[in-house]
Amino acid sequence: MQKKSFTLSEARQKLEYYCSYQERCHNEVAEKLKRLNMSSEETDEIIVHLIQHNFLNEERFASSFSRGKHTIKHWGKVRIANELKFRNISKYNIDKALKEIPQEVYLQHFHALAEKHWETIRETDPVKKKKKCCDFLLRKGFESNLVFEKLKDLENGNR
Repeated sequence: MQKKSFTLSEARQKLEYYCSYQERCHNEVAEKLKRLNMSSEETDEIIVHLIQHNFLNEERFASSFSRGKHTIKHWGKVRIANELKFRNISKYNIDKALKEIPQEVYLQHFHALAEKHWETIRETDPVKKKKKCCDFLLRKGFESNLVFEKLKDLENGNR
């Protein structure tokens, strides 16, 4: 079965729409073009067009990604940074994006999430309960020093 092929202008139009309804990184756009059977020269030409016409902007993508993942999924900075690195976003853009999350808001989300999760764990063994909570918070991408300090407080009954 032959995949449908697109002309350069059709593919450009398709990708403009693809980038206009959600922020995208260069990797996502390149993958989409590969699925559309575009040659590497056509892919480069379309990506340049998207950047020049401000459909594609990695700094904007990184900022949007970090704000969204922190606000909606309550991810920590470690996980956000790792996910952005996985998408080949530059260290400069990652650092800039992480600075957009206000520290007070970040800590509020962290403390609320930790306390809520601590209360939901039904484990009676305090060591196992602490480990489960620790694993959860580290998986969410919060810094280990924050996690260990918070677990000490929760274990001692402090909030």
